[in-house]
Formats: sequence, C-alpha cells, structure tokens
Amino acid sequence: MKLTNEIQAIMNERFGHDTLLSVATVDSGVPNVRIVNSYYEDGSFYVITYALSHKMKQIKKNSAVAVCGEWFSAHGIGENLGHILKKENEEIADKLRQAFAEWYSNGHTDENDTHTCILRIKLTDGILFHNGVKYNINFII
Repeated sequence: MKLTNEIQAIMNERFGHDTLLSVATVDSGVPNVRIVNSYYEDGSFYVITYALSHKMKQIKKNSAVAVCGEWFSAHGIGENLGHILKKENEEIADKLRQAFAEWYSNGHTDENDTHTCILRIKLTDGILFHNGVKYNINFII
C-alpha cells in the first residue's frame, strides 16, 4: 500500500516530534541496535548524531537500516547529511532544534563540532498498527 494521506497523518501525529526510535544496523554480519531521539517528516526519520559514532561508521559501510517504535517497524536507507550547520541543512536543522528543544541545549549537542551531523533514514517499507488496523506501507512508490 502506498503512503496515503491517512497513513501520513498517523505517522505525523505519532512521530512528528521528539520520539524514541530503535535503529538497527549491521556490521560484519552482526546486527546492532540502539535507541535514538528522532523526528519524522515526509517519509524520513531525522536524528542528530556524531559522524564518528559506531552507528554512522556502520551506515557508511552498509546503508541498510531497520527502525522500530510505537507499533511501527520499517526498513530504510541511512544517509549522513553532514554537519548540522551546513547551509543545505538549515531548514531541517531548525525543525530538529525545535523538536528536541527540551534537551538540545543541555550540553549534549555541540553544533561547533564538525562531526555533529544529521542522519536521515529514508524509509522504504514498513508496517504500522493503528486502532486495530495493520498498514503495510511502501514508502517509495
């Protein structure tokens, strides 16, 4: 099923704010999973992270990822959008600062560090459960 307006509205309501999300990567055939703060918009999750972290090194080797949270699981492609202060990241960075405002400025995020980056997880397919209905979603149609 393609990403309909109804499904998009559910995704926005459930994930269009600071949401904990499990992100799985693979390194040398071994799965790795961690929980991150994320923000959903237009078929992608966005995460502020560190370019030298294990997850980013694993994504650089193999961009296939899986995500899971709040009755939703999906596959996607992880992409390092680069430093948070890059001109082309300005619009999404502003949205992330707003979504993560509760903790963003508490010393956890150093925008001046050039390794502070934005991870975009562009979803390819997923399963969403909502009010007793199961939605099999194809995000790339």
